[in-house]
Amino acid sequence: MHASSLQISPVMVDLQAGQNAAGIRLRNPGDQPLYGQVRVFRWDQTGDDDVLEPTEEVVASPPLIRIPSRGEQLVRLIRRDAADISAEHSYRVLVDEIPSPESATTNGVTIRLRYSVPVFVEPPGQPGALQLAWSIQRDAQGWLLRVSNRGSRRGQLSAVQLVTADGKLHPINRGLLGYALAGKTRQWRIALEEGIALQAPLKIRANINAQPAEAELSVDPQR
Repeated sequence: MHASSLQISPVMVDLQAGQNAAGIRLRNPGDQPLYGQVRVFRWDQTGDDDVLEPTEEVVASPPLIRIPSRGEQLVRLIRRDAADISAEHSYRVLVDEIPSPESATTNGVTIRLRYSVPVFVEPPGQPGALQLAWSIQRDAQGWLLRVSNRGSRRGQLSAVQLVTADGKLHPINRGLLGYALAGKTRQWRIALEEGIALQAPLKIRANINAQPAEAELSVDPQR
């Protein structure tokens, strides 16, 4: 059985205004060489999904890697257009572990494991504002938590809890829930216990960009 040991640092990349390149370091602490391909995608969101589209705005160099046992590889992320932007741009770097050339199949590339690193390119000036609106809704399949980011900076959401009017805490997600990108709306299916009273006032507690926060939660009509 193949066991991956690829280590990636950092796990998120922020390119500030005027910074046209950054690097991610890939380390192989294993006993065998590791082969991979590195690609960059523009990252968008539509409702339930994260959408990745091929892009040449940011490129990875080198795009193909071979990391020897206990070795390292620096991959540079380069902005091809250094012009200032007016809003935060979001990307994902996908690092795919692939078999060695000697064992590769003739039917295309076989991906063993995939790693995804978020990359953000910032506009000039102060960090953009984060403005999140939270709502919850029930449909035939269950509960949906919707987050609309009306601000100009992404929100990383983790350790999300629902706070009901009686002050009780109801965990929604103990780890990373996901991201609400700038100017986008993202929703997730969540599990809530039966009989929970969703009466105002309702609140959400969460870590947003690693900082604890609390916000009002609205209940939308059923679909």
